Amino acid sequence: MEEEIMTIEEVAKYLKLKPQTIYTWAQDGKIPAAKLGREWRFKKSIIDRWFNRHIDEKFSDYLEK
Repeated sequence: MEEEIMTIEEVAKYLKLKPQTIYTWAQDGKIPAAKLGREWRFKKSIIDRWFNRHIDEKFSDYLEK
């Protein structure tokens, strides 16, 4: 199975955020990304895990223990 590689625009659309937000987060190391030349790239599977971990932390009081 081929790993999906995403651009800033694709990640922004996927997470329903502005591309500038994703760019800033990538620059600041707040979202897992790799800079290839002048372009940022993201692995969808890693973005999914990152997102789920953040959601679980934020809503841990509402999750079953």
